[in-house]
Amino acid sequence: MKYVIIGNSAAGVGAVEGIRQIDKQGEITIITNETHHTYSRPLISYLLLGKVTEEKMRYRGDNFYSDNNVSLLSGITVTAIDAASKQISLSNNNKIPYDKLLLAAGSSPFVPPFEGLDTVKEKVTFMSLDDAHKLDEAIAKKSGAKVLIIGAGLIGLKCAEGISKKVSKITVADLAPRILSSILDEDGAKIVQNHLEQKEIEFKLASSVKKFDGSSAIFESGETLSFDILVLAVGVRPNTALLKDIANIDRGIIVNAKSETSAKDIYAAGDCTQALDVSSGQNKIMALLPNAYIQGECAGINMASGDKSFEKAIPMNAIGFFGLHMITAGNYTGDVFLKSEGAIYKKLFYSDNKLNGYILIGEVEKAGIYTSLIRERTPLDSIDFALVCEKPGLMAFTKEDRKIKLG
Repeated sequence: MKYVIIGNSAAGVGAVEGIRQIDKQGEITIITNETHHTYSRPLISYLLLGKVTEEKMRYRGDNFYSDNNVSLLSGITVTAIDAASKQISLSNNNKIPYDKLLLAAGSSPFVPPFEGLDTVKEKVTFMSLDDAHKLDEAIAKKSGAKVLIIGAGLIGLKCAEGISKKVSKITVADLAPRILSSILDEDGAKIVQNHLEQKEIEFKLASSVKKFDGSSAIFESGETLSFDILVLAVGVRPNTALLKDIANIDRGIIVNAKSETSAKDIYAAGDCTQALDVSSGQNKIMALLPNAYIQGECAGINMASGDKSFEKAIPMNAIGFFGLHMITAGNYTGDVFLKSEGAIYKKLFYSDNKLNGYILIGEVEKAGIYTSLIRERTPLDSIDFALVCEKPGLMAFTKEDRKIKLG
């Protein structure tokens, strides 16, 4: 059996380990356009901050490929997939056949067509290890650099944290009226923004750049801001082009609980896909490392003629900035339980006897209890929900449920 995996991150690694649970002998080929050993992308900001080394960023050990008998084709791009003949065309003009194929190609930075962007000398995105290297090199060239980051989402703010000790000034601009607008409500965003401003990060919110002129950004308001380095962190787009006209694609590649696409013997996993969010009942992109790994492992097991489903995916983010931690999950609909004391913020959303989602800032230690309630769609009248709201813990569950949760 010939297994081909396009992508070398969490979903690809999960697929290898899934395949090897079932099939110890089949040929596995991983194709990646990067030249690095598999690494954890969320750690690139910590590399710049000096908290981790490249070796510590490795998602699996040095012998991962040899131990799993994987052929790694690195620095190579897949140019086309021929689903009829089951062949893949590569940028080195080679073609390789497959019996089962997994697309785990992730996502790419979205760069808006700003006027004058081509006049900016030092500009980077912030998605990969190569991006982190490029940004570090740009900072090293200019003592006391001023950095403008376009995008106040997770990527832009982690970038700001990563370079905070290396530059003289950081300004973050975003069209949205608040930071982290995709995962925080207005009050939660204010808490995090205040924390970041205390670290001397400046914000220009509800503000868009009209055009660039060399090392100057001209905003729609007419204000001009000078900078030395521009970081584009506006957002990402799923890498779906290889399956265009082959499988069903919405914003992402549509997969079922077995990570199967609509095309025979072709699977997809990770950030390039959209799947069922059990907290809302909607199909959506859930670009999360744990989801990517589980989807990939699920795909690998099924590619090797096993049987596994992943039916409990929810949107979730666990992140921290300068020591302030937050976790968000699910969707923000229904009635609300709110607790807000200084930098401690808890907001639970529930309806129809189910917990739908939550926002936790500051105190996040028992978030797993809330996550479990969302994933399992646990009826709230089967637990002491009032106690769970105030003090999440297993004592709020029945004795029988505690036995199950504790194994």
